[in-house]
Amino acid sequence: MSTSETPPPLYAAREPIFPRRVKGNFRTLKWVIMVVTLGIYYVTPWLRWDRGPSLPDQAVLVDMANRRFFFFMIEIWPDEFYFIAGLLIMAGLGLFLFTSALGRVWCGYTCPQTVWTDLFILVERWVEGDRNARVRLWNQKWDFRKFRLRMTKWVIWLLIGLATGGAWVFYFTDAPSLARDLVTLDAHPVAYTTMGILTFTTFFFGGFAREQICIYACPWPRIQAAMMDEDTLVVAYREWRGEPRGKLKKGEHDPSQGDCIDCMACVNVCPMGIDIRNGQQLECITCALCIDACDEVMDRIGKPRGLIGYMALKDEAVERAGGHPKQLWKHILRPRTILYTTMWSAVGIALVVALFLRSPIDFNVTPERNPIFVTLSDGSIRNAYEVRLRNKQPEDRPFLLSITSDAPLSLSLEGRESYVVTVPADETLTQRVYVTAPPGSRAAVADRTAIRLWIVDQVNQDRVYANTVFNGKAD
Repeated sequence: MSTSETPPPLYAAREPIFPRRVKGNFRTLKWVIMVVTLGIYYVTPWLRWDRGPSLPDQAVLVDMANRRFFFFMIEIWPDEFYFIAGLLIMAGLGLFLFTSALGRVWCGYTCPQTVWTDLFILVERWVEGDRNARVRLWNQKWDFRKFRLRMTKWVIWLLIGLATGGAWVFYFTDAPSLARDLVTLDAHPVAYTTMGILTFTTFFFGGFAREQICIYACPWPRIQAAMMDEDTLVVAYREWRGEPRGKLKKGEHDPSQGDCIDCMACVNVCPMGIDIRNGQQLECITCALCIDACDEVMDRIGKPRGLIGYMALKDEAVERAGGHPKQLWKHILRPRTILYTTMWSAVGIALVVALFLRSPIDFNVTPERNPIFVTLSDGSIRNAYEVRLRNKQPEDRPFLLSITSDAPLSLSLEGRESYVVTVPADETLTQRVYVTAPPGSRAAVADRTAIRLWIVDQVNQDRVYANTVFNGKAD
């Protein structure tokens, strides 16, 4: 009787990763970046900026209700969305620049998934111990101690997730007011829903999914190759120096053996759970913790550092032959990175110039089309226009409307006896305006007459204009 073997499963259960604590320059850099980025994220909504009595005194605010964005002294209105688009373009070019120069350095240091995972691992290490202790705790059966440690860790993770979701909603309204409403249960349900979703995703992504998000959910590992070439600096293992591997104590020397003593330190510190000695892998996020771990071991056994380090593919053949590779800055400063830097700078300069050149007064004029003109009882021809006037100042402003043209035309404002319109702070006012041509005048009998409508800020005397046309009763 023949027997059939059970086919292997298509999907294997996730093997948890317990990174070991490590010290070194790259680990220190990651700590600094984590503190700075999390500090900016959590603190920014609480920074105050005086915006007058009609707006929240918040330095950074995304006002979704009025479709505006505030960043300290800068206010972006809906019609100025090109500033946001420009910033997104700069972010993309910056990502291309750093990837072409240093590989997935964004993923290893500043990606939110990496930053929060680092924070969660720090909590896990603080509660459960370093790698060996966490491995033992994972493998042991459930008892009161394991339950207590797990619950302590999860509660801290949940608090971090709650702070993450809370900080996010604070960007969209006045933070102190929203915090008070959240505590008193008077906040809008959208705020609680958003906080709940972000609390859960932060808790799950940073605590349980971790490297799975980077490997399976994030598209960047599959795109980055387009930005990299043989001059890109990546973390690599110098196998021509490390192989063949073997155990070696300090002071010992075996000419047939490489410098790698197969201590697994580089593997044990990797948050992705890979072995860098197997070559470049999609899972590698270029965090460089394996460099710190390997350098520490090399120091202990009296071997030179750099068995694992940053290296360009172009230098591999040179190093194998015993030559001296190019200096790192020569790999970074090359046509591709210069092009990305130039494009990034050009977009940035254009945004700054546009920011300083934008008009302090925003208005537009729309002629009425039905009918295009009206003949009054005295034979005068009148056109109607809709003027939308936006006050971008933090206080109410009076604006004077006037008209200029080669033809004799008169101006009047519906519902007003003067030509001055007061627009409330940070609001838009729509005013109906009439332009009239005397009977028999050139503008009255011509098909179209060019006119210019002026707006003057009565406080600082800023002036802007819009060109339009007066429609006459052409024969």
